[in-house]
Amino acid sequence: MHSESHSPSWPAAQQQAISYIGLGSNLGTPVETVLVAMTELAQLPQSKRLACSSLYRSEPIGPGEQGDYINAVVKIETQLPPNDLLSALQAIEQRHGRERNGRWTPRTLDLDILLYDQLQIAHEHLCIPHSQMLQRNFVLCPLLEIAADLTLPDGSQLTDRVAACPASRLTKLLNSTP
Repeated sequence: MHSESHSPSWPAAQQQAISYIGLGSNLGTPVETVLVAMTELAQLPQSKRLACSSLYRSEPIGPGEQGDYINAVVKIETQLPPNDLLSALQAIEQRHGRERNGRWTPRTLDLDILLYDQLQIAHEHLCIPHSQMLQRNFVLCPLLEIAADLTLPDGSQLTDRVAACPASRLTKLLNSTP
């Protein structure tokens, strides 16, 4: 993909936008890390946390031996434009010791913008909807828990996408929301 020398400009959020954030962790104390991150998402500027899914334990994706992930999805209402939201999420990741050493590596915390209203962005640094979300039950199942009637930007229904998603080991943890 070709690199741009300037920062892309997306429409600024004039009103409140609904965004869904995927959370994942498999290093350190993943349950605690995800729960703390859910609280930190509630403190984002110009934003309000609306819902949190339960926590889910999932098998890792990719090569090598690594521990299971703890995953969740949070629904927020925000006035932050997508690029500012991404920067705020990356700041939270860094506070949790996130290191970017490649794809599918263990992580202290991974925060992804899954959806931002019905916006579609395909850029080197930001892809909305998240490019892999439809192949990941550890994203779709928590999302379904808090947005059962959701219509995706491509016009499809979330319920249909969950049914078509490849199965992998996924366990809902009980009593696991902040």
